Amino acid sequence: MQHLMLRAKARLRNATKPLGQAAVGALTIGILRTARYFDPTKTANLFGRIARSIGPMMREQKIGRTNLTAAFPEKSPAEIETILAGVWDNLGRVGAEFAHLDHIWKYDPARPEDSRIEIDKRSYELFTQLRLDGKPALIFASHLANWELPALAAVAHGLDTAILYRRPNITSADRIIQDMRAVKMGTLIPAGRDAPLRLAEALKNGKHVGMLIDQYLTNGVEVIFFGRKTKANPMLARLLRQIECPIHGVRIIRLPGHRFRGELSEEVKPVRDAAGQIDIQGTMQAVTSVIEGWIREHPDQWLWLHRRWR
Repeated sequence: MQHLMLRAKARLRNATKPLGQAAVGALTIGILRTARYFDPTKTANLFGRIARSIGPMMREQKIGRTNLTAAFPEKSPAEIETILAGVWDNLGRVGAEFAHLDHIWKYDPARPEDSRIEIDKRSYELFTQLRLDGKPALIFASHLANWELPALAAVAHGLDTAILYRRPNITSADRIIQDMRAVKMGTLIPAGRDAPLRLAEALKNGKHVGMLIDQYLTNGVEVIFFGRKTKANPMLARLLRQIECPIHGVRIIRLPGHRFRGELSEEVKPVRDAAGQIDIQGTMQAVTSVIEGWIREHPDQWLWLHRRWR
């Protein structure tokens, strides 16, 4: 009898799942479209407050607390909770800012003091080098601050890019999100079977391929992250096996006053074995170490709400 009840419950859940997804998709579309009619700064403040209030009641709160405790064993429970509050606040702000992607990047090299974005001199030099050297490049990023901004920055300043992204599971939400992302984000390549081929082709054509690589994937490359074994997104490794090109990291830092700082890392040199071939695992570890350093500087701006270790 218990077995039959479990089967019935599973069937009911599967039958109602599309309805639930449709409702969430409609809600997502409504929120994004409505948010565009309001002041982006005030909306970001509101969404941040809402996320800070609702977040602690969600199951992701426990996941985030577990992740942070593992990553920062020296921090007190109160410090962990303070970081988590910042994580929710940042996530809420990202949601509000997503509705204004078409005009959120505001940087004028001639008047940087009046811009919403800060870019240090060295990062701007590296960016100019990437834009003018005629070479393809791999650019990695992580879920820090507003992780949509690097793609906007590239196109805004003339960098020919192809961006790997993961589609939402909800079809209706995916369509509006694609429309918003397509405004100023270069060539968008959804994760899937043909993604490695399309990204490799983009590199061969001289484009700069960007991707978020801090998600845990079971088929990823094993690395050490905050002192523990995990697996990094394997897409970067796959491309390194096919095409050797410069590797840089890009991060966004959320600043007070609704401002951001964009930073481009120095080139991450591939690790090589005794025969001079690229050591994929060693190179992925070098990239992961860069990301860990970023997160340690601003732990409240990283997305701790997914399981990072297994």
